[in-house]
Amino acid sequence: MIMFARVSTYRPGPGSSGAPSDETVRRVLGLPGCLGIYYLLGKDNKSLSITLWGDEEALSGSKQQADNIRAETSAEQHMQILGVEEFEVLTQQLAD
Repeated sequence: MIMFARVSTYRPGPGSSGAPSDETVRRVLGLPGCLGIYYLLGKDNKSLSITLWGDEEALSGSKQQADNIRAETSAEQHMQILGVEEFEVLTQQLAD
């Protein structure tokens, strides 16, 4: 199965956990073609969100709504958006 991913990089501000709200997660998962979401917090005060998409059309079709959600969430969570990149997922495997 071919999937696509959008990876957004953030720098949480002072007092921000970098964690999304349940509402943010619900909004992202509600976008057509979204298959999942991961949020990661690194030790270097950077966080990542990784969203997975069923096809390239869903990825590109979600861009404007995702941009809006990202901007709103970043303002609420006091996070700086460092970058947004899109990828084709070449391998997907989880251990049993």
